[in-house]
Parts: sequence; structure tokens; C-alpha cells
Amino acid sequence: MSTEFKDRFIEIYRANIKREGSEKLLDYLQNRCDFFTAPASTRFHCSYEGGLCEHSLNVYDCLKSYLETDRAKSAFGLEFSDETVAIVSLLHDVCKIDTYRTSMRNVKDDKTGVWSKVPYYEYNDTLPYGHGEKSVYIVSGFMRLSRDEAMAVRWHMGFSGTEDQKLVGNALHMYPLALALMIADCEASSFVEERKDRK
Repeated sequence: MSTEFKDRFIEIYRANIKREGSEKLLDYLQNRCDFFTAPASTRFHCSYEGGLCEHSLNVYDCLKSYLETDRAKSAFGLEFSDETVAIVSLLHDVCKIDTYRTSMRNVKDDKTGVWSKVPYYEYNDTLPYGHGEKSVYIVSGFMRLSRDEAMAVRWHMGFSGTEDQKLVGNALHMYPLALALMIADCEASSFVEERKDRK
């Protein structure tokens, strides 16, 4: 794994996130879990070593860019601090730490017909607490989140989750940061990372 993404993550984190407990959380991410080596998914976006960190940075870039648009400014009429933007984007998917393990499977080469063992990521969630709510739970164990931040992280999956659609719609309407984070996450995973994977 390249240290480029890890170094950038830590630089953004330390420059923006200053609240009590933030250094303990960063120590946890660096030394006591696989955040910087984990993939972001098993086979979709950033499904390779270090993909989770890279995806988090992509969401950060997309969220910052989106919140600076005239459309977002007029729609929300709100400004979010650099700390809040960094927290929700960099930490929205900490629920994925320690949930992917490398396994082996047999794959047949179409040209030669020869079978070989290849590594792949297997999903193995040992803390089945949901998705967004699990990220809120983990982060809250180290530092306090504002309600806007907690709601944004909790609902960043938007309508792609299994929750009641009306509940999701209400949450996104009541908490504009949740809508903005959902948009940034979708842009990062469906466009920025998909285009990169095609190259």
C-alpha cells in the first residue's frame, strides 16, 4: 500500500479535527485496526488494499467541492466548519474496519483453462451494528459528535439502505449535512472511483 493516501489522511485529520478524543481516535485508526490497509468493499469501489482510506479522502474532496457550489449554499443556507466536514467525510465508513479478511478461491483462466488460487476479500462483520450507526458508535467511543455530524454519518447511505424510505427522506430533509454527505459518497464511489477502476 502506498503511504500517499495515509499521509494525506493524517495531514487533513490533524489540521482540521481538534476536539477532545480526536488524537486517541487517530491512534486507534493507525495502530489498533486495519483502517489504512482495508478495502472499501469486497468487489465494487476501491476493493483493494488501502481502498478504505482512499475512498474516505475521495468523499472529503467531493464534499468540500459540493459545499462550495452556489447550489449547495442556496439550498442549505448553512455553512459547516472545516472540522465538521473533515469528521463526517473522513470517518463516515469506519464501520468497515476489521470487517474484510483475505481468503483464497479457485479461478479458471479463460485462455488456458488452468485453475489457480487467487486472493479475494471476504466480508466478516464481527460487530453487526448496521452501517452508518456503527460508524457513529465507533467514533462516539472516542470523541463527541454534534447532532448534525451524527445524523450525517448515520444516514450517508441515503436510499440505498434497507430502512423505510419515508424515514430516510425525513432524515435527509431535516439534516442537510446528511444529504450533502450522501451526495459526496455517491459521487466518490459511483463516478470518481469507478472511472479510476476502468483505466
